[in-house]
Amino acid sequence: MAIDKETLLKQRFGEQEVQIPGVAVVRVRALTRGEALQVRDKTMGTAEIERKLLAWALVEPKLTEDDVRAWQDASPAGELEVVVDAIVKLSGMEKAAAKAAYREFRG
Repeated sequence: MAIDKETLLKQRFGEQEVQIPGVAVVRVRALTRGEALQVRDKTMGTAEIERKLLAWALVEPKLTEDDVRAWQDASPAGELEVVVDAIVKLSGMEKAAAKAAYREFRG
């Protein structure tokens, strides 16, 4: 089945709501391919990757990296993890994330 250029280049981001237990519901979208490739950068630390990922993928509320840093500093350790996990899953990056975690652990 042939596809035209306009259809191929049209943005197609899945979105979903994520419940942060005891806090609120946020809305996230999948990462673009370009964003996903950037968070695989080996020179960035985990906290920086998390800030970028959340700043890009949070739809509601929209946060900057500085906002995410403030959230990191104000929240319990697992609070952001539920949101990050939803973004990774929605982006279809679960296998890549698991492989990267394994390499980091083995390295």
